[in-house]
Amino acid sequence: MDEEENINPEEQQEVQKTEGEHFYDHQEDGNDTITKVTGMYKDWFLDYASYVILERAVPAIEDGFKPVQRRIMHSLKELDDGRYNKVANVVGHTMQYHPHGDASIGDAMVQIGQKELLIDCQGNWGNILTGDGAAASRYIEARLSKFALEVLYSPKITDWGVSYDGRRAEPNNLPVKFPLLLAQGAEGIAVGLSTKVLPHNFNELIDASIKILKGKPFTLYPDFMTQGIADVTNYNDGLRGGRVRVRAKIAQLDKNTLVITQIPFSTNTTTLIDSILKANDKGKIKIKKIEDNTAAEVEILIHLFPGVSPDKTIDALFAFTACETSVAPLGCVIEDNKPLFIGVSDMLKISTHRTVDLLRQELEIQLEELKNKWHFSTLEKIFIREEMYIDFKLYSDKEALYKYMYDQFEPFKKAFVREINDDDLQRLTQIPMIRITRFDSDKADDFIAKLEDEMKEVEHHLAHIIDFAIAYFAKLKEKYGKGRERQTELRIFDDIEATKVVLRNTKLYVNREEGFVGTSLKKDEYVTDCSDIDDVIVFLRDGSMMVTKVDAKTFVGKDIIHVAIFDKSDKRTIYNVIYRDGKSGPSYIKRFNVSGVTRDKLYDLTNGAKGSQILYFTCNPNGEAEVVTIILRQIGSIKKLKFDIDFASLAIKGRASKGNLVSKYPIKKIEIKEKGISTLLPRKVWYDETVQRLNVDARGELLGEFRPSDKILIIHQSGKLKVITPELSTHFDPDMVVLEKWIPKKPISAIYYDGEKERYYVKRFLVETENKEESFITEHPNSQLEIVSTDYRPVVELVFPKVKGVQKESITVDVEDFIAVKGFKALGNQLTTEKLKQINMLEPLPYEIPEEVIPEEVKGGTTDEGDVHLDEDGQVILF
Repeated sequence: MDEEENINPEEQQEVQKTEGEHFYDHQEDGNDTITKVTGMYKDWFLDYASYVILERAVPAIEDGFKPVQRRIMHSLKELDDGRYNKVANVVGHTMQYHPHGDASIGDAMVQIGQKELLIDCQGNWGNILTGDGAAASRYIEARLSKFALEVLYSPKITDWGVSYDGRRAEPNNLPVKFPLLLAQGAEGIAVGLSTKVLPHNFNELIDASIKILKGKPFTLYPDFMTQGIADVTNYNDGLRGGRVRVRAKIAQLDKNTLVITQIPFSTNTTTLIDSILKANDKGKIKIKKIEDNTAAEVEILIHLFPGVSPDKTIDALFAFTACETSVAPLGCVIEDNKPLFIGVSDMLKISTHRTVDLLRQELEIQLEELKNKWHFSTLEKIFIREEMYIDFKLYSDKEALYKYMYDQFEPFKKAFVREINDDDLQRLTQIPMIRITRFDSDKADDFIAKLEDEMKEVEHHLAHIIDFAIAYFAKLKEKYGKGRERQTELRIFDDIEATKVVLRNTKLYVNREEGFVGTSLKKDEYVTDCSDIDDVIVFLRDGSMMVTKVDAKTFVGKDIIHVAIFDKSDKRTIYNVIYRDGKSGPSYIKRFNVSGVTRDKLYDLTNGAKGSQILYFTCNPNGEAEVVTIILRQIGSIKKLKFDIDFASLAIKGRASKGNLVSKYPIKKIEIKEKGISTLLPRKVWYDETVQRLNVDARGELLGEFRPSDKILIIHQSGKLKVITPELSTHFDPDMVVLEKWIPKKPISAIYYDGEKERYYVKRFLVETENKEESFITEHPNSQLEIVSTDYRPVVELVFPKVKGVQKESITVDVEDFIAVKGFKALGNQLTTEKLKQINMLEPLPYEIPEEVIPEEVKGGTTDEGDVHLDEDGQVILF
């Protein structure tokens, strides 16, 4: 208990009264009392803030340690005898240097140990994957790792200070010859200041340090022990304002199961599963159950209900759970007792140059020690060779003896690297006689020569200190870099729109006459399923349009003619409208799409005259254009009361356009004569390998132009394929070897190794089932796909191994000639009975594509420019 807690209440009041008289200056000003803060109060907060920043929360740039970490490493070195020490003992020893209790020391030591770099741990040190804590400090043990012993300590060049109680010496900074701060990372919150340095890869840091010394450019990106996938596009060199997006690694185990095998930095399996369950409870996603099988590796199984899209669920996990997190780095360190905001590149440069300086200091000390050894060895050799010890008995006092010895060494003075002093002479006089009698001049010469060689080597290193430092870093990588390869995959992420992946777990209703839409109008007309983050687009009979957020009940205006979920990025949904301008004005026809609107703002789709009314309205998801019959009222001498209009003859314009004139006479009735087909060109689809997603933004490889009925073919290295509709939310596995637009009558050729028969087979087949993943090779675990081709006439080369020193010539095989197209499940024909060394794919043979195989959009050649129009948003329209 602190001393203040032992003071009784009366004494406490007296103390406070005394402090008030000392620290406050009271001034009377009328009825008000002005109290000015004086004395120590004025500096207490600044002192405390400085103390927390410098002594608790922020690491030093010199060695990358916070004080508690430095004191732990110093204690481990003092206790080091090669054996493990109980962590409780280390904590107790560290309390001689760190005045903040055993809890802070124990926690800091566990954090260092979990990074698996400086401390060799034994026992249960917790699990960063599951978030489980370490066992009590009396149960776990630790010792310094070989890496720590090599790069952290060098007492002769250490900057020493005094411990908090003045009883012991402790290092102000450890002479760390490695960018430790960047390897381990650091995080701390002080008073009015914080730091967050992300961890980086061990080998990449060494490579970058070498590049710095060679004057080459370099880049640094974080690497996390939890693995995962990171988008470092906005890393900003670890400075304030940067951001790193990190995702879990999620794969589809089967059609109803997802598996998470890696988790994002700053999460663990417990928090990750909690976030998934929370999103499920809120209706953002829909899952059946979760299994956590995590042990040494992460394995979280997410079971889905039948009919739930795995691809959409993966996107929803990224959008609504901790499967995607955003980390904001903030590079702040202590330099010269002041906070310094700095990027990771500059941190590495400072560390690298400091390492060079430390290596120079060590070499200089080593050279000085070698010179001292050489100096005394030479003195000793001359002393014994000249038999100076024989005349010692002639001198009764030390001064006379030393004068005699100085005189004897005078002829050899120029041979020494430094002046001879009394300490040298004292050591000579203390040489045992047995050593003098056994002195071997040749061995002494060899020893001196060896010292001279070592001195030359050290002098060479000092003269070429940069090369020496490069070799030092290379040695560290060779010695300790194995098993420290990059764990976090770097990839550019696609942006996931929450409205497209959220589970629509509620229903939207409309009361058309009264003008209400919402999720609570359960007695009214059902519209569609929706979520609480969706927007709704509403069209009214008077020509008004509004976009509003889904709510329980919202008034939008009476006489609703259309309501739907609104997608602001959808430009393929086209609205066909015929409206009357005013109460008795002419009628107009127009086609438009809706994008870029302000929520809850009422837009007028007519010409603005009072009494305007929409006479005809259709919503067309793929730009369909129907033919309608217009029937006019019999007024006066109108000759043509009935005529047809094809919406396909109209260009798609903006929602504010007036439109084309239909008739200046009143319209009695509008009837659909013919249902429309899409007037939009087939949509071009690209595959962006960087993010492994399809897109319509011309990023990556063009797969082709797709109509609504077109599909894509996906073939995996595992020997499985599937044909699916190209949705932009589709996820692709890393082992995908073929991705292209599917032509149903185009055969697929495959060569595979049958594990059961231990033979190579070739087959040609057509895909028989859509939207279902199937294997086209045998199910034996040793069966393996060698080559797959979608060319019409593929050609392969069979390369045979040498048999008893004889090399058989390679064989070329025309696959189309070798085997006919058979069923999907057919075994195929045996390729060869001999062992193969390699199978190479060659250039395919020319082939004339049959008419029935050519896609419809290709048959007429390219479209004439005169038949192509663009609307105001750049959308292509066919007439």
